Amino acid sequence: MFHIKIASRLLLAAILLTMHAFAGPGPSKANPNKRPNIVIIMADDLDSRQLSCYGGTNLKTTNIDRLAAQGMKFNSIIASEAMCIPIRASLFTGLYPARHGAYQNHKQVHNHLKSVVHYLRDNGYRVGLTGKNHMTKPVSVFPFDIIPGFEPNCVSPTDEYFLDSIRAYIQKPEPYCLFVMSINPHAPWTVGDPSEFDPAKLKLPKHWVDTELTRKHFTKYLAEVRQLDNQVGDVVNLVKETGGEDNTIIIFLGEQGAQFPGAKWNLYDEGQKSSMIVKWPGVIKPGSESHAIVQYEDITPTLIDIVGGKPVKGLDGLSFKDVLLGKKADHRDVAFGIHNNIPEGPAYPIRSIRDHQYKLILNLTPDSTYHIKYMMNTERKDLAWTTWVAKAETDGYAKRLVKRISNRPAVELYDVVNDPYEIENLADKPQYQPLIKKYEARLRKWMQEQGDKGVDMDKPFPRNNQNANKKKKQ
Repeated sequence: MFHIKIASRLLLAAILLTMHAFAGPGPSKANPNKRPNIVIIMADDLDSRQLSCYGGTNLKTTNIDRLAAQGMKFNSIIASEAMCIPIRASLFTGLYPARHGAYQNHKQVHNHLKSVVHYLRDNGYRVGLTGKNHMTKPVSVFPFDIIPGFEPNCVSPTDEYFLDSIRAYIQKPEPYCLFVMSINPHAPWTVGDPSEFDPAKLKLPKHWVDTELTRKHFTKYLAEVRQLDNQVGDVVNLVKETGGEDNTIIIFLGEQGAQFPGAKWNLYDEGQKSSMIVKWPGVIKPGSESHAIVQYEDITPTLIDIVGGKPVKGLDGLSFKDVLLGKKADHRDVAFGIHNNIPEGPAYPIRSIRDHQYKLILNLTPDSTYHIKYMMNTERKDLAWTTWVAKAETDGYAKRLVKRISNRPAVELYDVVNDPYEIENLADKPQYQPLIKKYEARLRKWMQEQGDKGVDMDKPFPRNNQNANKKKKQ
């Protein structure tokens, strides 16, 4: 009888082993001693308030929401400059715009700099980029492995993409950091299906003038937000399908606001306030949130910290790895902002400083008129702004919203908690004068430290002489 029981147990064990083999491997645990791979997915001109995980109601961003449910959602990530070239240069270099040199749109960085590519390569990582690549010059500063797959031209009328090259890249044995740079939802808003959205039912940002053309354009914009969400889902699924999910950090970034008046090319929160979601399996608590103030300059130092590198001296950014690990709740006490209007319009330099509740904005040439050539040319009947100006002729509130953008006082102060769309300027109220004085002094001190010349910085640069910033002699 004893031998029969032993034989039965052995037979049962054999059956269970066979079943396990056919069932395939079960859920694996992340190896704490193995360095993580990193995938960073970045949007292009995203109004982060439209994401449903950030409170948006116009569409359900299912894939981005799922990422937030699996990771940490940052509620106070602030772009130092709300335009593509400067903020991407800040992301890659860890420097504020005045120091990296690309402080105007379409301007290159100083060519003696190093970037995230150098820092991570020095720590044994491959660093690749697919998609929008106009912030990869000079190559000496940004020597990315350029991976085919995503559309590189942000104003392309189409957005066809494929994953084969990306799949091959992430399946190589060496650790990697891959930047997936979508062109959505950057204008011209020709991708996706706008018919998904009923213009009459859309909830518009409160600083917009409500016109029929504005709502029509918004449906096209949201269609590209939908496309972005689909792309996030495809990339996340690819990581899972290739078996790297447990050892891959996935970071989603919203960049800056949309190409609508009062958002991109501004220092209002509709342009500056961004989104960031970080999924780190086995490390970050799923469904967590952080209110820590973080800027894009902090991301490269954080990546260096994550891969085990030594801190790089002289960067403006600071690692927020301890926030990700749940060891700290705070990071920065304030965030800074810079805007130079040339070449998008006539000179209109703006600077800002903000904490969790208040934002101070200094318009350095308040007697000038703010103007963006792509959005505010009233001779073009196809622009939403043209309909805003027309409505302002007979509608007092519309006139106020138009003037808020085009004609500004020297000083603006907003309570961004109670007035998130920055409609009520508090700068003239006596009780806020001590705060204004304190923050203006700190902002001007930061400008001085950065070598920010203010008005003198918002001037044309020699486009045919990008080699002016030659490597400094040792």
